[in-house]
This record gives sequence, structure tokens and C-alpha cells, in this order.
Amino acid sequence: MFPNHYAVSLPVFSGPMDLLLHLIEREELDITRVALAQVTDQYLAYVRQLEQRQIADLAEFLIIAARLLLIKSEALLPRPPVRQPEELDPAEELARQLREYKRFKDASGFLLQCQQAGRQTFVRMAKPPKVEPRLDLSKLSPADLLRAMLRVLTQPRTDQQPVTSVLPRPRFLVRDKIAHIARILGNSLSTKFFNLLRVGQPRAEVVATFLAVLELVRRHMVHATQPEPFGDIDIERAPAWQMDKVSGLESELDEGGPPTLQPAG
Repeated sequence: MFPNHYAVSLPVFSGPMDLLLHLIEREELDITRVALAQVTDQYLAYVRQLEQRQIADLAEFLIIAARLLLIKSEALLPRPPVRQPEELDPAEELARQLREYKRFKDASGFLLQCQQAGRQTFVRMAKPPKVEPRLDLSKLSPADLLRAMLRVLTQPRTDQQPVTSVLPRPRFLVRDKIAHIARILGNSLSTKFFNLLRVGQPRAEVVATFLAVLELVRRHMVHATQPEPFGDIDIERAPAWQMDKVSGLESELDEGGPPTLQPAG
């Protein structure tokens, strides 16, 4: 430490060097108002007056002077702006720009190669497309266009062919579906309702098949069960099942006017 009798005399402070550093570090004294050149000159004058110069005192002064110089330089010199968290580091930004430049440089080289290769390539140019002249409607008024439209709409069409025949709607007979079920159950003891259908058949045909199953159930010729709602229907032959009775049922439906279903229009 400095000798107790050594003190600094400045316009803003007068006292020991240790106290000066202490006040500055605690920000109780503005470092910018302290002339470090005067502090140094006063200490050098003090050292010259000494008969015996202590190396430890000189080293102590250098430490305090360096500390004061660092604090003052930080206060006087402009500080670099604080980067926001989302801002890129200048080095990273430079690297990104260099990579972007290289990408465009490579692309320009590729385009140059394509251009040079095209100088040695000759292609047959197609004829320019024929553009039909557009209809000039500049001299027509909206009333003229309306009369032309009405004339087209009211003029009878001479190219329309007369209707000579009408395709009949398909008819689905319940007795035909009973015969279809009989053929299947004649070869097996049971079947499923979905097996009686085909992909894409009209809804009326599905209804006719379902009515045929209901008719056979009503006649106690088959048993029908549905394990789950909206699921498939299991159909199996009942003990009263006989092929001759099924054939008689078809004849009975023929005599009584078989139910017929047609697709809805």
C-alpha cells in the first residue's frame, strides 16, 4: 500500500490514492472528471523527492494507475451496440452471404454453359400459330345483342332428331329373386344376404331380393337372423324347405300377379 502521507490533490478530489480508486469503483466519483495525467505527474514528482525508492510502491502505483486507466477508457470509448437475441453474429452473417454468393455464382456458370451449348444447337422452329380474327362488336349496342340472343332462342332447331323409341325401365320380380335364392340354397344349407347381391345393382333390385327373403321367411321355408344392426343377414334352410314347394310358390306368385319393383325416376 502507499505510504499514509502520500495524497493526490485534484480539483475534484484530494486524498490517498487508495481512496480515489475506492470511490471510483463504487461510482461515487465520476472517472471522466479525474485527470489521470495529473495523478501520474504528481506521483512521479513524489518519487523523485524520495531518497530511497521502493519497488513495491512503484508496482502498487502501476496497478492502481492501470486500473484507473481501464475504468476511464471504458467510460470514454464508445461501446459496441448490444445485439438482440434474434440478430445474427457478424461472422455468421458474413458466412451466410458468402454461401449465398457461391450458390448464385454456380448458377450463373451453369447458365453460361447452357448458353454456349445452345450456340451449336439448331432446332426447327414451328410455324407461328394461326390466330382467328376476333368478332368486332364495337358497332353493336346491348339492344342488338339482346335481339340476336332472342332470335337464337326462339328459332326452331332443324337438326334435332325426333324421339322414336324410349328405353323401358328395368323391372325386378320377387318370384325371380325367390328362384335365385332357391338355386343357391339348393346347393348349400345357408348363405348370406350380401351374397345374393351384385356390385352396382339398382336399389329396386336390392329391395326385390329383400322382399323375396321375407316371403320365404313368412312361408317358414328359411330362417333369417341378423347378428348386429345394419349387418349382414344369415339365411339358412328351414326344416320345411322343399324344392317342389318353392317351385309351387313361384307359380302361386305368377297367378296372383307377382310384386314388381321399378327404379324410381
